[in-house]
Amino acid sequence: MRNLAFAAAFLSFASAALAQGEEIQSVIKRQIDAFLKDDFATAFTFASPGIQGIFVTPENFGAMVRNGYPMVWRPTDVDFGELREVAGRLWQRVIVRDAEGRIHTLDYQMVEDADGWRINGVQLLRAPDVGA
Repeated sequence: MRNLAFAAAFLSFASAALAQGEEIQSVIKRQIDAFLKDDFATAFTFASPGIQGIFVTPENFGAMVRNGYPMVWRPTDVDFGELREVAGRLWQRVIVRDAEGRIHTLDYQMVEDADGWRINGVQLLRAPDVGA
């Protein structure tokens, strides 16, 4: 009986985590879709209040993305890796292919507020060194 209760609790937790991951991925996809349309006003709505406070306007935010994250502004392909918790924060791994065909791996820090999941920062991860 105890094993059955444990299995039910685990399945409930796994189901909630899957739904959470799908919601997070949806936010990231919708922001990238907005970037592809140069709709920085919509893309800005997916940023956390802290990020919005730093950039103040969608135009400033758009300029930062175009200049600092061109692979996110104009990806040709987007895939999702693992969603993980590090030091109490959720990080979604995202793999994008840029216009030249290069692969980039990024970590999106996600925060949840009253309006749902928001992007609180993006880190471009260094590609591993390739040995000879």
